[in-house]
Amino acid sequence: MTAPSVLLVARFDDALHAHAAHRRRALERLGCRVTCFDLLKRPGLLTRLTGGDLKTRLARTLESESFELILVVGGVEVEEGWVDDLRPLGRAKWVNWFPDDLRTIREAADRGRPYDEVVAASTDVAGALAGALGRIVATIPLAADPSVYRPVNSRDQFRANVVFAGSATARREALLTEVVEFGLALWGPGWRRTSLKDYCRGEVPSTEDYVSAYSGASVAINIHHVYEEARQPEAHCNQRLFELASIGVLQVTDERTDLPRVFAPGQDLLVFRNASELRALVKDALQDPATGERLAASARRVVLARHTYMHRMSELLTRCGFSVPIVGGPGLTTPGEPDADSLPPVPADVVRAESSG
Repeated sequence: MTAPSVLLVARFDDALHAHAAHRRRALERLGCRVTCFDLLKRPGLLTRLTGGDLKTRLARTLESESFELILVVGGVEVEEGWVDDLRPLGRAKWVNWFPDDLRTIREAADRGRPYDEVVAASTDVAGALAGALGRIVATIPLAADPSVYRPVNSRDQFRANVVFAGSATARREALLTEVVEFGLALWGPGWRRTSLKDYCRGEVPSTEDYVSAYSGASVAINIHHVYEEARQPEAHCNQRLFELASIGVLQVTDERTDLPRVFAPGQDLLVFRNASELRALVKDALQDPATGERLAASARRVVLARHTYMHRMSELLTRCGFSVPIVGGPGLTTPGEPDADSLPPVPADVVRAESSG
């Protein structure tokens, strides 16, 4: 089977779901004809009066075009019975790639049954889904588009020793309190309502600002969300892990059990398990910038070789039985993968705000 016609069902917006557009772009570069169905689109009054609910609109899309693959990314809005009801409208294979961590595992398990393929972004989510669904669930990690997340020259308000960009949580606040003395800058929602409000420089309203904020850092901090019922550490590696590596900045991140599957701790980035380790790593990194630059360069090389959305979409399509260019693979380096600096820029309508949260 050649590259398929794809209906990409996902959340598209200018804030938390930027990577849906990057996945679309990767599919198109692999030769797929891609139609996007935005789960967040709200129909006007006339459309609602004439049957414009989500399921009806999805049915109309399936009736208007022929698809070989329906790729749902997360899609908790797509209820379990809908897939059974809509499947007769075509011969497409239905696949769900759940990109989230354990916090949405119940919703994912409730909706996974009718899909032909179910894929998770981490081994802990894959294991939980496999147990709930009684079937094999593959793991395909997240990634980054290196033509969006790339090194840039940052100035003025974007320069700082230590940067974290993401939403405020109590856990993040407690950890970041340990590094304020090193020159901390915070970006993202909620920080002005915390004890660290004086260190907040803005909300990061765009991908451009997000990239500038982290490019201007000597040390970039990554702190994952956690599932309160899980035993620590969790496996899931967030979107930010790949974004920071792609930007080419030294990353200090909290421990995740899937992390060694995608990067080499101590070689590509630094890993902490508690607040005191975070503080020590940041202090040492600021005193040894040459080592930080070496680790950051190594991480970016790994992204280009293994962790772009071209790699992920190629792996997913191949798993689903479609013939597409093979772009690397899990743990493999791809000879000839172009440097992101030579890639064409992403069109303006694809550049969205960061999705790590």
